[in-house]
Amino acid sequence: MVKNSFISIILQEQEENKENRGSVEFQVVSFTKKIRRLTSHLELHKKDYLSQRGLRKILGKRQRLLTYLSKKNRARYKELIGQLDIRERKTR
Repeated sequence: MVKNSFISIILQEQEENKENRGSVEFQVVSFTKKIRRLTSHLELHKKDYLSQRGLRKILGKRQRLLTYLSKKNRARYKELIGQLDIRERKTR
């Protein structure tokens, strides 16, 4: 899959810089990886409500991080959502 290749490239770049594990980009990439894994799990197990709850919690955390990044540095935000193939949040 194309999406996973982007994630693996970004993770390799981030793993080279061990100091950046706390960066917003690294956290968003790791949350995206978990989200994609849980989504594929839930396609098989539709009634796994605990995993659904965990997925919603991770989605919320990722959204808060993306909101923070968009306020702090719009260019890095645009680049990250472009690499991860994430839709930009609609503004109200």
